[in-house]
Amino acid sequence: MPRRPRLVLAGIPMHITQRGVNRAATFVDDEDRVSYRELLAEVMDSCGLPVHAYALMGNHVHLLITPHDEYGLGHAMRLLNQRYVGGFNRRHARTGTLWEGRFRSCLVAHDRHLLTLYRYIDLNPVRAAKVALAEEYVWSSARENLGLATGSFLTPHETYLALHEDDAARARVYREWLTENLADDELTRIRAHIRQERALGDARFQAMVAKTLNRPVMVRPRGRPIRHSEGAGGLPAGCRDSNG
Repeated sequence: MPRRPRLVLAGIPMHITQRGVNRAATFVDDEDRVSYRELLAEVMDSCGLPVHAYALMGNHVHLLITPHDEYGLGHAMRLLNQRYVGGFNRRHARTGTLWEGRFRSCLVAHDRHLLTLYRYIDLNPVRAAKVALAEEYVWSSARENLGLATGSFLTPHETYLALHEDDAARARVYREWLTENLADDELTRIRAHIRQERALGDARFQAMVAKTLNRPVMVRPRGRPIRHSEGAGGLPAGCRDSNG
């Protein structure tokens, strides 16, 4: 069965996740994380793709990137993965694949949904019990988004910048946003959209994406579809996924 084409719209941010094969470690130590982060910055800059947020976990990554066309992000991710896996295999005397298939992605609306994705990514190490506070994890975008570090490869999205015109005040607003944490239904919704690679946003955003791409963009219920009699309405969206 051919793979379903990825949902991509120029200028619309995308939440990206990629896991190690069989959930194996993709970062053995900090040298691996330094290598991946440097390659991420180099490749995305060379391809003209702004990175807004990221988290490098033990066996997977989260990225928030805005593509500029239909194919650029896929090309950039292939280049990033090839270069990283080559170096990882040489360093750890191994061969073969490292990542579990192609990366997963979902489109994200330019509104509260995007800020929720910022929060989801920056709090990933906290949910994984690696740190107590987001800023304690040095392998994510949290420190820069909280105004505790500068000069990295990150490009703040306009939605994040709109939190406040002053840098220090914006960092305070974002800290308050992080302390609110995420409700269980928000976690479930984000994970369902990335697992099914759909469009995360309100009904108006989803309708726009569906019309533009002529593709289904809403999350489907888990399990086999239920047959309806002629004229029956659709099912409500909803499913669960593993932590990450």
